Amino acid sequence: MVKERSIFPLLQEYLSIFPAVGLLGPRQVGKTTLVKNLKLEKEGLYLDLEKASDRAKLVDAELFLKAHADKTVILDEIQLMPELFAELRSLIDEQREPGRFILLGSASPDLIRKSADSLAGRIGYLELTPFYLGEVETDELEKLWIRGGFPLSFLAKSDRESQLWRQNFIKTYLERDLAQIGLSTDPRLVERFWMMLANAQGGIWNAESFAKALGITRPTVNRYLEFLEGSFMVRVLAPFHQNIKKRLVKSPKVFIRDTGLLHSLTGVTGMDSLINQLLVGPSWEGFVIEQIISTLKEEYEYYFYRTHQGAECDLLLVKNGVVKTAIEIKNTLSPKLSKGMQISMEDTGAEKGVIICRISDSYPLSEKVRAVGLPEFLVGVLATKSERR
Repeated sequence: MVKERSIFPLLQEYLSIFPAVGLLGPRQVGKTTLVKNLKLEKEGLYLDLEKASDRAKLVDAELFLKAHADKTVILDEIQLMPELFAELRSLIDEQREPGRFILLGSASPDLIRKSADSLAGRIGYLELTPFYLGEVETDELEKLWIRGGFPLSFLAKSDRESQLWRQNFIKTYLERDLAQIGLSTDPRLVERFWMMLANAQGGIWNAESFAKALGITRPTVNRYLEFLEGSFMVRVLAPFHQNIKKRLVKSPKVFIRDTGLLHSLTGVTGMDSLINQLLVGPSWEGFVIEQIISTLKEEYEYYFYRTHQGAECDLLLVKNGVVKTAIEIKNTLSPKLSKGMQISMEDTGAEKGVIICRISDSYPLSEKVRAVGLPEFLVGVLATKSERR
């Protein structure tokens, strides 16, 4: 069972403030469905920029959009017509009122800005992620971990149906979507790269080794990573190194964001096949990180910490330069406080520590560190977030 998408009230609020609202996220995540269920102040006009007939209406975009100035115009797959941004900017400046345009895109603002004029000061961006734990029932945690959060994968009638949907998603992404957002290259090469990233889930990024294995240049492999990150397929997690004198790992970690796609890329068909693989730990780590970031969004900045001596912390929640929480992620029922975690907390000055594992009841491991299950941790941080507001 799925609850109402948690972004819904915030999206309604943005529409009452900004002339344009950009709702970004991967394909098939539910952006169009969400927007079509909005209660708009004005009549909505929906244009799908993948359709030639809808693109034809925008041959003279200024004329068409001025004729519909009394409506909220929804432009789906905006990354296919980035030249519209300049037009939207002048139209907004002529008639500045909230809720004029909703832009739906499968590429991030950074990717879109490379080929378009920015709407800075005129647009509010929101990201719609796949389902996360706060949007499904708590007892569906394992299902969400295995299938991932894309609606048609998570809600599929069977594991087999879910697997087939994900395989088809990957194929379409490689053969069509990447070219549409500007990466013109051999899809088979990107597929190999994506699969290599999946098999190295949560590993430290080393462009040189990927380039060598694929027989391509380092700038090319960095470009592949940039496009996968910009289209919400991977998360590049930066290392924390401010005000620390030790020798630190300075390269980021790379995760496949949706664990359903991770499992399809690595041949995992269900919990039985995952549990016996080395991938199970990195898969759980990536899953937990996505759940936390999807829940807390811009409340914190997110980093990992690792020294060359081996001290490591999987995730740091940082606010105004202060490390509020250091998090270690373990796929275990009997967590222990590691020396590496203690050193990481001392080095970063973390206010408290948490080991997120597969338990149902939390308990202290030391004065500053608790062991806690993922659902309980998310409920706790949401409660803290609400109190601050």
